[in-house]
Parts: sequence; structure tokens; C-alpha cells
Amino acid sequence: MELTSNKFVQSATIALEDIQLKTALDRSTANANHGRIHAMGETTDAYSLRQQARGAKLRALSELPDLLEKMENNVTANGGHVLWAADGDEANQHIIDICRRHDCKRGVKSKSMVTEEINLVPTLKAAGIDMLETDLGEYIIQIDESHPSHIVMPIMHMTKEKVRDLFVEKLGMEPLPDPVDPVYMTKFARKTLRQKYLEADFGMSGGNFLIAETGTVVIVTNEGNGRLSTGLPPVHIAVVGIEKIVPTWEDFATLVQLLPRSATGQRMTVYCNMFNGPAQAEDGDGPDHFYLILVDNGRSDIYASEYTEALACIRCGACLNTCPVYQNVGGHSYGWVYPGPIGAVITPLLKGIENAEPLPFASSLCGACKSACPVDINIPDMLLSLRHDLESEQDPMWRVGMKAYAFGFEHPLLYEMGGKAAGVATRMISGITGKENIEQLPPPVDGWTDYRDFPTFGEQTFHDWWRKNRNE
Repeated sequence: MELTSNKFVQSATIALEDIQLKTALDRSTANANHGRIHAMGETTDAYSLRQQARGAKLRALSELPDLLEKMENNVTANGGHVLWAADGDEANQHIIDICRRHDCKRGVKSKSMVTEEINLVPTLKAAGIDMLETDLGEYIIQIDESHPSHIVMPIMHMTKEKVRDLFVEKLGMEPLPDPVDPVYMTKFARKTLRQKYLEADFGMSGGNFLIAETGTVVIVTNEGNGRLSTGLPPVHIAVVGIEKIVPTWEDFATLVQLLPRSATGQRMTVYCNMFNGPAQAEDGDGPDHFYLILVDNGRSDIYASEYTEALACIRCGACLNTCPVYQNVGGHSYGWVYPGPIGAVITPLLKGIENAEPLPFASSLCGACKSACPVDINIPDMLLSLRHDLESEQDPMWRVGMKAYAFGFEHPLLYEMGGKAAGVATRMISGITGKENIEQLPPPVDGWTDYRDFPTFGEQTFHDWWRKNRNE
């Protein structure tokens, strides 16, 4: 996926005018938010559960090198193979080499954000290997020749009417009369995909969790495609970021209570699939060969920085659903694989802050993301730190203006004088225009009135009121 994060402002401006996108986002984010709040409310103590989950992830990060070695040893002992990839190119080359070793030409894949990150499908296609996305949302994205807009729900930017039209155009589905029937479309897609599993030479998955104590890869899904993609083909390749590891099954038991609740408002996903090697003689089915590729791709740099906590993310998408910026502009505006508040943190860290300068500023800092995060990642503070890191990249006049603004706010007399001057100025403008609110301010504060009116200051400031009334 081409990195276009530096074009966020232009992309967001276009997205704000897209009625179809607005309709899709209003439907999807509202449903996801309501579902999360209801599901979390069913727990006995949601705050304590979140803190327990946070502790599990931070403990795993503190022991990351040792846990990864333990994972490798256990997978190897179970008959699997572990390969390490420093970056996306190395990960893709490992997969191509495995395909050539086993003469694999056709693959099926369950949903995986890290394979989006390393640009896997186009790379395999260039090597003569066909890869079919089997998650319904990802399958729709593939036939639309576009990219996911959400970590969990790839087609959050699409309405069901848009999907209907796509199926009719690209897959030859019989047109449906209104209203659109999602059940009919799902059955049509399932029938189309079912034969592909039987024809595949190899299957691929990501991994929601890596459990170090037994060398187990876990994926949680709501569709049977995850199990079919990994269990039917003779070769299974799991591609997982190194940050997905947790020490024990007890830690997993905590986290798996939060992931579905935060992502889709479910107590538990429909499927929870676990792999720790190829099929054994007594299993009866499953792959003959199992490969686990552990991907770094910039994660070690984050691990060694002040932003280590960002690696605790369990990719639930809750911060996207609750973010007022994401709710209005969608995921594609962020210009890379990871959108929303967490994307505004990890995209600059993974791709270079100079390549994603606008993203740390694509936030109102309302804190909704932190409140929704199941592991309580302090996203607002990290966004502020990234903004500080970008200070040298800002326009010199803007930097001078902000320093003057800060100086004024730090000195009570200047603050009060500035407030009185602003009050006089706004009342004068209101008097000239004859309107209670100001519809257009001069630069550089015209950014406010481009999108909302500015209220006129009152004649009496709070400080004046307090001095007059405090003795009472």
C-alpha cells in the first residue's frame, strides 16, 4: 500500500464531502461503539479487567526477547519452523522461498494486518503466486482493488448498497431488488469461496496472540475462513508481528475477554483457532508443514524508544470507532495500513515521522481513544510527544506564534490583558456585522471559523466576576 500519510489534510477534506462515506461511517462506528459499551458493561469490573490486560501486555514487552526465544523453541519442538524477518522484504522473501520449496502456486489467506503492512499480496503476484483473501471484508476489498479502511472491519467505508453493486459488477451476482439483503450476498460469497480452499496449495494467517509457554499461535475470527485457510491446505504459514506475544495462557484468558468486546461488542468471537505446529499422526487432519514468520519491520525501534507502550496494542479498533476524527474522515485519509488514533502514533514510528507529519495533529486530544482502549494505552500523551518531535519541522512563524501564545498564558497579567483586548475586538466585530457570533476571523485564527462560528466574548470576564463576588 502506497504511503500517502503526508496528504492527510487533502484526503480528509475530500472525505468530508463524501456522502456515501459519511453514511457508512455513521452506521458502522455508532454500532461498534454501542456494542463495545454494552459488552464491557456486562463485566463485573471493566476497569480492573483493563488494568489486568494492560499488565499482561506490559509484562510481555518487558520480557520480549526471552519470550520470543521461548516461542521459537516450543514451535520447533512441536515440529514447526520459525523464521525471523527484519523487514517486510525479508518476510515476503521467506514466503516466496517456502512456496518454491513446496511447489505452491495458489494460496488462501485469513485476515492479517501485518501482511497488509508488508505488501504481501502484490509481491506474491509479481512472483507468479496467486493469493486469495478469504475474510469476507478483505475479499470485497480485493475484488474492488482497494485497501482496508479499518483494523477489524476492512470495509467500514462501504455501504451494503455499494457491496451489492460490486458483487453484481465483478462477480456476476444476480441483481437484488431493494432493500439489499446482506444474508443473500454472504451466501453468494461463501459459495464462490468454498471451492478455493480445496484447490489451495498453501494457507496463510496472521496471529492475534502468540503464547510463549506452549509455542501456540492464536487467531480469533467470526468466519470459518480462518479455520479452512489454515487447516485444509498442506502448508500453513503464519505471519505475526513480534509484539503479539504474551507469556502464559492465563494472560491470553484475560486478553481474549477484551478483544472481542472492544472490537465487535461480542463476549467471544465465533471461532478461536490455535496452532503450534503441523498436524500430528493422531490428529487426522491439518497441515503437513507449519511455518511461523516473526516480523520486526520497525518494531524493535519502537521498543527501544519512549513509545514502547504503543506495542501493547491488540488491534481491536476501539480507538478508531470512538475517535471523532476517524468517524468523519474514515481510514483511507490516514494514508497507510493503520488508521485512527493508534495509526496516528504507529505510522510515524514505523514509516518515519517525516513521512507522516500531519497524523499526530489529526486529533482533538479529547481522550476518547484512551478511555476505549482495552489495555489503556495513553495515546493522547504519545500524540503530544510526537507533536513535540515535529516542532523543528513546523513553519518558523507558526513556532514563534505558539511560543508567544504560551508565554501569554504563563503570565497572569498578560493573559488578562489579552482576554480584555479580545473581548473588545470580538464585540466590535459583532457590532459591525450585527450578528451575535463571528462567522469569519482573520488569519491565522481563521481555521476555527472555516468550520464553526466563534462566540463573542462577554463584557465581564471570569476574573472580574470572581473579584467582585468572592467575598460573598
